[in-house]
Amino acid sequence: MEEAVTRKFVHEDSSHIVSFCAAVEACVLHGLKRRAAGFLRSNKVAALFMKVGKSFAPAEELCRKAQESLQSQDSFRKIPRLPSLNPQGVKNLWIRTALFEKVLDKIVLYLVENSSKYYEKEAVLMDPVDGPILASLLVGPCALEYTKMKTADHFWTDPSADELVQRHRIHGGHCRQDSPTKRPTLCIQKRHSSSSMDERPSPSPSAREYVESLHQNNRVTLLFGKNNVLVQPRDDMEAVPGYLSLHQNADIMTLKWTPNQLMNGSVGDLDYERSVYWDYAMTIPLEEIVYLHCHQQVDSGGTVVLVSQDGIQRPPLRFPRGGHLLQFLSCLENGLLPHGQLDPPLWSQRGKVRTEGPFFAKNTDMYNRAPLKMLCDNMKYQIISRAFYGWLAYCRHLSTVRTHLSALVNHTIVAPDVPRDADKGLTADVWQTFLQDRTAYEEKELLRLVYFGGVDASLRKEVWPFLLGHYQFGMSDAERNKVDEQVRVCYQQTMCEWLRCEEIVRQREKEQHAVALAKCSSGASMDSSSQKMMHHDSTVSNEVFESVEEVDQIETEPKSEEAKQVPKMPNGALQNGTSSPDSGHPSSRNFSVTSGLSDGSFSTEDSGAHDSTSRSAAHLKVQIDQLSSKSTIYYLFIHSLFCLFQQELLDLYTLNLHRIEKDVQRCDRNYWYFTPANLEKLRNIMCSYIWRHLDIGYVQGMCDLLAPLLVILDDEAMAFSCFTELMKRMNQNFPHGGAMDTHFANMRSLIQILDSELFELMHQNGDYTHFYFCYRWFLLDFKRELVYDDVFAVWETIWAAKCVSSSHFVLFIALALVEIYRDIILENNMDFTDIIKFFNEMAEHHNIKQILTQARDLVCKVQLLIENK
Repeated sequence: MEEAVTRKFVHEDSSHIVSFCAAVEACVLHGLKRRAAGFLRSNKVAALFMKVGKSFAPAEELCRKAQESLQSQDSFRKIPRLPSLNPQGVKNLWIRTALFEKVLDKIVLYLVENSSKYYEKEAVLMDPVDGPILASLLVGPCALEYTKMKTADHFWTDPSADELVQRHRIHGGHCRQDSPTKRPTLCIQKRHSSSSMDERPSPSPSAREYVESLHQNNRVTLLFGKNNVLVQPRDDMEAVPGYLSLHQNADIMTLKWTPNQLMNGSVGDLDYERSVYWDYAMTIPLEEIVYLHCHQQVDSGGTVVLVSQDGIQRPPLRFPRGGHLLQFLSCLENGLLPHGQLDPPLWSQRGKVRTEGPFFAKNTDMYNRAPLKMLCDNMKYQIISRAFYGWLAYCRHLSTVRTHLSALVNHTIVAPDVPRDADKGLTADVWQTFLQDRTAYEEKELLRLVYFGGVDASLRKEVWPFLLGHYQFGMSDAERNKVDEQVRVCYQQTMCEWLRCEEIVRQREKEQHAVALAKCSSGASMDSSSQKMMHHDSTVSNEVFESVEEVDQIETEPKSEEAKQVPKMPNGALQNGTSSPDSGHPSSRNFSVTSGLSDGSFSTEDSGAHDSTSRSAAHLKVQIDQLSSKSTIYYLFIHSLFCLFQQELLDLYTLNLHRIEKDVQRCDRNYWYFTPANLEKLRNIMCSYIWRHLDIGYVQGMCDLLAPLLVILDDEAMAFSCFTELMKRMNQNFPHGGAMDTHFANMRSLIQILDSELFELMHQNGDYTHFYFCYRWFLLDFKRELVYDDVFAVWETIWAAKCVSSSHFVLFIALALVEIYRDIILENNMDFTDIIKFFNEMAEHHNIKQILTQARDLVCKVQLLIENK
């Protein structure tokens, strides 16, 4: 109940549920009459509920659903990757199902009311006090909501990401990280009945029958049997000992190999991890085998390799010492008679035995078997056919690559060692040489150095403005100084504009707060003065709308020469946009929404820096000036539109201001750079950017993109300009843009083509090929996945990659993150919840050099595929 109150739901596999169901089952079974439980019934609860279901409808419905659940579990177990109930879940299945269907309390209450029919006198449910109390206590749990989704409970039971990585390093070091498509495992024919081996407490009938079939019985003759025969089921596993047996009935001869772990008598008591050995068991009809290859080793008893008609090679069978290989071949040859034989025969005419070399399982019955030549021809045709279709699939694969991936990379492959060594990156010596002589290095060469080796930490403050487009590489010192001055003037003017607006916002909030306090303290409705204050606050100034009489009075008054030359606005503001000291509200005296650069000299988006809001405001103001001398009615109409427009602008900025302040206060607060003074700089830059882009507005995450720029540049105006350039690309990743869906689609194509095995796992385990777990990666350019030093290295590589290898380099970094941990993902059969949890725990623990190297290699791989090399 405590868990339900905290989370609003309880997980079905929670430890609380397991304990609860066990306790309820103990109460229900306490003192149960033998005839009520049924004779020879292994599951007394099931027998009891079935008996109750004959006279109680909720119990009847419960029995139907419980039986369906059991049947579905049996069918699911035939699919290897689908989960099955744990042993405790199967044991308490009826109680659990009744709880989840919310009928457990009703069934227990029915048992209490009819306890004399089902229970002995000493039973808990027969007690006049304890029985009704138990039924009442079950009402609460039956009213709760239950879920199968993974919750925080699993964080304590599932291995952490660090533990998974350590396990992989210890046990999976031999796995190949760079193989996009691994060779499929050798064909092992799985028993259809093997999947019935599960975690039930009693042995499964099909499992028991299988184990019994390995011995002599009245249906099948056992020709040969030997334990400790080694088989290696998979390439990444050690050889597993097992029991090899050769059986013959009237029609066919069958070879079986069963791991020793499954040969115990208590086969049904195996846990889930051991029951995986059923997947390795083999059942091979000898009629499918056309070729046997024997090897006699000195240190072992010999090896036999079986090849079927379709050319598939079975895993080698390694016999222990002691002549067991010869015994097996002799039994096999005798079993083939009279319709078949080994070709050449096992025994020569001189009485010598052949224990090494190829044998053909030749059948002399022409009606049942095709001639050996026909089988060999069939194998040859199959090999040629597979080669042809493989070549055809490869051509189609290349066509898909050219169609879908050609736009993701540059078609010119740039090597790291041509013409200069790029591993060291952009060093101080190279940069100083470039500044002294612009012809010493071309722009492409400098970007190549950054792409393959990064920028020296001491140079980032100088180089980043070039990488982001604030400067051009060919600019002189004077040209760069001019750009800096323009940016600084623009930034100062922008700050003046939004600070005036913020002053109005603060004043309005103070007035609203005062009104609210007055209302709360008086306990009565606001008087006329308060209402007047609220009406006054809903506009930018306290005299936005004047009565027609006042306007008429202004027009009929004799005007001085100075007044005629400079006509006034209705709120007391002068027509040129300034305000008189005693005009309007104190907070609106210096507010002008139309202020801004007039010369259009700001190089980074200056022609469009003022959004449509500011341009429309300026246009309305001009209309006011033109109509003020013509008509009082038109003047009032246009001016009221202008005031409403200012009010909408004020409300929009207020909303963005509150979002910015909330995000700035919690942005990387633990990083040494962000003192209160630097957080104030961060706020100033973000407010300035949003003021010039109110049509976009602030979205959570923008502060994360600005923070690293401010750390490196440590200059408000410079960071503002570089952030503006950065957001030209990053804006499309936010909800108002459409780039995120494109990223997901491209990731799907890359994974599907470069790593089909991993793609298949993603598709099978809940189909998370939508790649939503990459959302934060693309939104913030991996900023929250890495520590700050690694963020710097990744960002400058992304900026340089646009000209060197790919303008979509973020895709290949994301793909590298997945590929580096691909074996861990495959080994642990991760679903969508698992992979989100894994990467969240791995945040700030990645090896960034390995990731960037892998990403560059993936770009080169796609380029080579496109060139068909």
